Amino acid sequence: MASADLRHELNCSICKDIYTDPITLRCGHRFCRVCIDGLLDTEGGYGEYSCPECRATFQRRAPLQKNIALCNVVEKVLSTHPHQEEITGIRCTYCVDPPVPAVRSCLHCEASLCDKHLRVHSKEPEHVLTDPSTSLETRKCSVHKKILEYYCTEDTACICVSCSLVGEHRGHRVEMLEEASKKKKKKLRNVLQKLITKRKKTKETVRSLEERKRKAQEKAAGEAERVTALCTDIRRRVDDLEEKVLSDISRREEEVSLSLSDVIQNLEIKKDELSRKMRHIEELCNMTDPLTVLQDPDIGALCDPEEEGGDEDTGGHDGGDEDTGGHDGGDEDTGGHDGGDEATGGHDGGDENTGEQDRGDRGAELISQISHTLSAMIRDLNVIFHMQDPADILLDVNMAANNLLISDDLKTATWTLTTQNRPETAERFQYNQVMSRRRFTSGRHYWDVEISRSVLWSVGMCYPSIVRRGRQSYIGDNNKSWGLCGGVWYNNHCSVRHDCKVIQLPHQISSDGVRICLDYEVGQLSFYALCDPIRHLHTFTAAFTEPLHVVLYVCGGSMKILGISCEE
Repeated sequence: MASADLRHELNCSICKDIYTDPITLRCGHRFCRVCIDGLLDTEGGYGEYSCPECRATFQRRAPLQKNIALCNVVEKVLSTHPHQEEITGIRCTYCVDPPVPAVRSCLHCEASLCDKHLRVHSKEPEHVLTDPSTSLETRKCSVHKKILEYYCTEDTACICVSCSLVGEHRGHRVEMLEEASKKKKKKLRNVLQKLITKRKKTKETVRSLEERKRKAQEKAAGEAERVTALCTDIRRRVDDLEEKVLSDISRREEEVSLSLSDVIQNLEIKKDELSRKMRHIEELCNMTDPLTVLQDPDIGALCDPEEEGGDEDTGGHDGGDEDTGGHDGGDEDTGGHDGGDEATGGHDGGDENTGEQDRGDRGAELISQISHTLSAMIRDLNVIFHMQDPADILLDVNMAANNLLISDDLKTATWTLTTQNRPETAERFQYNQVMSRRRFTSGRHYWDVEISRSVLWSVGMCYPSIVRRGRQSYIGDNNKSWGLCGGVWYNNHCSVRHDCKVIQLPHQISSDGVRICLDYEVGQLSFYALCDPIRHLHTFTAAFTEPLHVVLYVCGGSMKILGISCEE
């Protein structure tokens, strides 16, 4: 008992456990350092501190000093009675000081027993021993207060013998607890095995998704790097183009300014000379003496202005014609121009209006080249950014003409002289054509077509309402289809067709394949040659009103659709 009293004195009043790093307040009470620190921290906002035992208050929080003597006592007690700290399970009901761990529990007595008390415990059958437990009352029937020995399979409940004989479970099928427990464990093991299998599959799925996530991140990083490099190159090219155009504009402006400055200077000189002559003529006209007027030494030149460099009203020049711009020699008064007139701008060696027109034509040509370059860049960027995955296209055998052989993977159409003897239906093409199973009603898509030894071929898209018989069933020979045509027959030159209108393309296709790009909402159908680099051929623009199907025409050779997935 003395040991128990001593241990009680070594308990912290805050945590109710033996002191850990004990300290002493000014009032003399002792606490664990961690316990009192936390308590004082909560009181710090009120401006004063207090002891949790005696409620003594103090205004200033003094440093906490370790109680060395008490620490030594605690260490001595713990080293003398270590087993008391190791008891973490169920203790013997009858061993009080010191506590001893229990090894068995009696359901009848509702008590836990250590080895010593177990040896003297009653051996009567009603005293049922089990593993140590703190909830012994739950192992007895709440109605009859008897031990639960049976399991009712109908009500799935543990019952006592009285419940089975005279209670509410009378007549029900019952089993012994051990037998019912084994069956339950068997079911649980089956469930456990299923859960293990399911967890394994889930784990594999998670691993697969993580791998897909990693690949997606790597692909996104690669695409981001590629786009960054592309945009950097585009910005560099645009900056270079801007610098070049601005430099050319500045140079041309300087040339025109210098040329016009010379013309203006010469015309100013001529204007001053004409003003002098006008004043002299006015003086002569105002003279009353006819002899003075007639004997004036400059009267001949004043009366014949043609000799002074031409008629300004007509723009005539010495040795030249304004219409032709040809001049002969020049005039000292105009500084190398032959008479000249500001209104007409005639000069020796050419017409300034003609020169300005030439410069304007060159500027318009440069702007046109820039516009064409930027349009091509934008079109290629559209292909890069918006159409990353090829669409999955399968050919529909039910629509294939009987002179086309469709491969087992429904990707290749081959022209053949052997009739396939398929049933003639309203949806089957009469001549050399086949449509795809899949139809497009939205989104951006692209796919590639490989062409092999075809004399004539055509590829494009059509509405499902296209006619299947006669000349108007061909791709582009109606208003329900758009196509690109070519082949050896045309010396590998290509044309595009829609509604019987044909546009001849200026270049040959050196590659063995084409790419078709569809943007349904925007209403664009584009064709590209699969060369290096890929080359744009033509773009149709239309407001699509029906679903679109891929359609092929083959005469000699074969055509194969390449594509594995799609982007909606």
